[in-house]
Amino acid sequence: MFPRESPEYDVETVNLLHFSLLKLATSGPIPNNDNAAPRFQVRIMTDLAALLDIFPPPDFLRAYEVLPVAQVPAPYQKLLVHPHHMTVTIEEHHGSPVDVRVLDDRLEGDVYVRKILLVLQSTGKIVQFGLVRIRLDFVSPEVRAEIVSRTTPLGRILIQHNVLRTITPISFLRVLPGPAMMAWFDLQTMTPTYGRVAVITCDDQPAIEVLEIVSPEPV
Repeated sequence: MFPRESPEYDVETVNLLHFSLLKLATSGPIPNNDNAAPRFQVRIMTDLAALLDIFPPPDFLRAYEVLPVAQVPAPYQKLLVHPHHMTVTIEEHHGSPVDVRVLDDRLEGDVYVRKILLVLQSTGKIVQFGLVRIRLDFVSPEVRAEIVSRTTPLGRILIQHNVLRTITPISFLRVLPGPAMMAWFDLQTMTPTYGRVAVITCDDQPAIEVLEIVSPEPV
C-alpha cells in the first residue's frame, strides 16, 4: 500500500494497474469496467496491454510480479520510487551520462511506441530497458521531431525543452529476465531485477506511458 501522505501515488490507480498486469500475465481478457475507476485510469490499463501486445515479452521477460512499494528493496527504492525522470536518476546513480539505443519502434499517426535501452557513455554498459508509448499530439512539433529522431533519451528532451511535466509511478515490478534481457544486462544467471510503470503528463495532458526496468544491483 502506498503511503497516504504521498500525493504523487494514487492508490486506486495502482490497484487497477496491478489487476491489469496480473491479467496480462495469464493472457486473459482485460475488462473495461467504467465503474471501476475514472476513464483516464481505465485508458492507462488498456494502453499498457496494447503496448505489451506490440512488443511481446517472452524474449525479454521470463516472469514478473507486481509488488507493494514497501517490498521494493534497496537500492531499487532509490532508483525507482520517486516522481523523477529515470534518465536523470540513472545518470546520477552511475555517475555517467546515458545514450538511448532504440531496439524497435512504430509510428502510427500521432502514437509513437518504442523499445529502448539506456547505455552509459563512460563504459557502454546497458543499465535500463524500457517500453514507451507517446501521444505526439500532446507535445510541441520541436519535441516531437527530437523524439522520433531516436538520438536523445526522452527525459533529457523534455527537460531541455522545459516541458511542464508530472511523472507518476503507477506500479512496481520484480522481474525475472528473459534471454534477450540477460544478454543486454550481461547476466550469466537469471538474476531478478526490478522496474516500474509510470505515466508522464506533459502540459497537463497524459502524454507518455513507460515501463522501465533497471539492470540488477547488489542487494
